Amino acid sequence: MAPKVYNRGILSDYLPSLIGNTSAELEAIAVELGESKFRGRQLASWLYQKNAQSFEEMRDLPAAFRKTLAEKYQISPLRIADHRHSTDDVDKLLVHRGDDQVFECVLLPYKDRVSCCVSTQIGCPMGCTFCATGMGGFDRNLTVAEIVGQYLLLQFISPRRVSHLVFMGMGEPLLNYDNLVKAMKILHDEIGLSYRHLTVSTVGLVPQIKLLAKEDLPIHLALSLHSPFDEVRDKLMPVNHKWPVREVVGAMKSYQRATGRKITFEYLLIKDVNDTADQARELANLVKGVPCVVNLIPFNWVDTGYGFARPTKERVQAFRNALEGARVNVTERTERGHDIAAACGQLAGQHEGRFGKKTLRVL
Repeated sequence: MAPKVYNRGILSDYLPSLIGNTSAELEAIAVELGESKFRGRQLASWLYQKNAQSFEEMRDLPAAFRKTLAEKYQISPLRIADHRHSTDDVDKLLVHRGDDQVFECVLLPYKDRVSCCVSTQIGCPMGCTFCATGMGGFDRNLTVAEIVGQYLLLQFISPRRVSHLVFMGMGEPLLNYDNLVKAMKILHDEIGLSYRHLTVSTVGLVPQIKLLAKEDLPIHLALSLHSPFDEVRDKLMPVNHKWPVREVVGAMKSYQRATGRKITFEYLLIKDVNDTADQARELANLVKGVPCVVNLIPFNWVDTGYGFARPTKERVQAFRNALEGARVNVTERTERGHDIAAACGQLAGQHEGRFGKKTLRVL
């Protein structure tokens, strides 16, 4: 059997992508090209339900319509620059749209579900000192087509349904707010993902958190907190100078009350930086009284120039014990894909294109 080939249509740097359009927008495209709205709905089904890779596959569309579509549009703008498969069955893809501005997406199969992690920006402007993505600088926001296209690409290579999606790849999702929201609506309305299976991870942009609470989208929101102390978080995350701990945690609590959704506080544990007993106690005080979970993430080592190191398993367990002793709901992220540089920004940092400005060392 011949191997499956992703995106067999003609790739172009200038032809607009059909992916990223809603059914209503595809109906309008069909009408503009002299067809009925019904043809637009058929086109949406081929794109989002059947994940078609070429116009030739769309056999219930008139041949003349398919020919015109191929002349004026491409299905997806994405090309694969690199594809790595880990020993624990994680797939990481480095993709671009022909301009060598690479970004990453990851397929994460579990026993009970298949999840994926997608990017919303090329690079990131937030400057977090522990993050490999920020070392490459910032290029631009991803389009809706590029965001949704990552999911469809990962679904194409997955033998199982990809049911969960996390916006936790490269970039700060809430800085690309409009494209993020439209992408989530397409993932729900067109592809059929549950909003409750969509997670947005943010460094804590307070105005956008408040705006998202008004969207009436029952998604899951996660805050990259990483310390309950401003003096520590200031050094890890420059965004804390603008929206300090109490303010951003307050915005998260308001989001929870507005949506009724449990919130997550992500906590990257870095040896001798934020893994101390006093920070565990203060973190427990900070989050109590709100339906939430603290997700502990032992530092996935990459040399960002700050000398950060991974804490010992004993130190991680002590931090977790302190939180659980205060009746905080705690989970610990299982590290996967380390042999393929699966942490955000690592693979892009090793690429010889745009993000090849500095070579990353990964242990």
